[in-house]
Amino acid sequence: MARPPAQSVTSDVTRDPARLMRLATGAAVLCALLLIAVKTYAYTRTGSVALLSSLADSALDLLASGLNFIAIRVALTPADDLHRFGHGKAEPLSGLAQAAFVAGSAVLIVVQAISHLHEPAPVTEVSLGIGVTVFSIAVTLALVLFQRYVIARTSSVAISADALHYAGDLLLNASVIAALVLSSQPGFGWADPVFALGISAFILVNAVRIAVRSVDALMDRELPAEDRERILAVAEKHPKVKRVHELRTRSSGLQKFIQMHIVMDPGLTLLEAHRICDDVEKAVEAEFPGADIIIHEDPDGIPEYHPRVGG
Repeated sequence: MARPPAQSVTSDVTRDPARLMRLATGAAVLCALLLIAVKTYAYTRTGSVALLSSLADSALDLLASGLNFIAIRVALTPADDLHRFGHGKAEPLSGLAQAAFVAGSAVLIVVQAISHLHEPAPVTEVSLGIGVTVFSIAVTLALVLFQRYVIARTSSVAISADALHYAGDLLLNASVIAALVLSSQPGFGWADPVFALGISAFILVNAVRIAVRSVDALMDRELPAEDRERILAVAEKHPKVKRVHELRTRSSGLQKFIQMHIVMDPGLTLLEAHRICDDVEKAVEAEFPGADIIIHEDPDGIPEYHPRVGG
């Protein structure tokens, strides 16, 4: 038994999460613009390559967050005649693009750091660089805390990717402070580019993590095992359901899709079987609000062949 896909943007269940997702993407863009401005000023005064690496990262943050800003709005567009399952795949597509941006920033930092290893440049106005970096940490921390709140409410892949590299920025900025302090000391000119190399490695790891999550979503990876166990437990709790099989799950943006076969007594009438499916569907939806649920009824004792998709 099937019902029409839930309208994730207009339903009572998802209206608030959708608003939060839009707010999170707007906040990320504003944060990136602010940090680019203050870091550009600080780099021109200090000449620190570690600070330059932080500036490059913020510039790519702006590109990634700008893309996210657009992708989230596309993902929240209701299903239409050409996209019956909605537009949620825009989120992981944005995540892949973000992974590319983040990896690109790591490469740029490596190039700059290696050149400064061979020809160390003096770092000036250290106090200014530290002050700007502390300010960057405060702004980024506020953004990350808000993003994590939104992720807890929405499970958004795109915002998770955004939050991941902004969380990485916290470590990056802390490393910049250490690099500025050490580089100002005699005999520690190597510290600035070495810290920049360490920052680039951390950024690259984040890029890989973002890419893996995005590919999982695009390839329709199953919901987490604990979610699948909850679905089975709820469905099999109905006294008329003998067992459940062929459970398939996936997610696309805010929308979750759940399909299953339930086995019942072959002597039930069509109306009785329909009512049981309705009961199971309502029980599962109570656990996963707004999910699109499809249930197929199987009579007990009649063998069936269910080939795997693509098999």
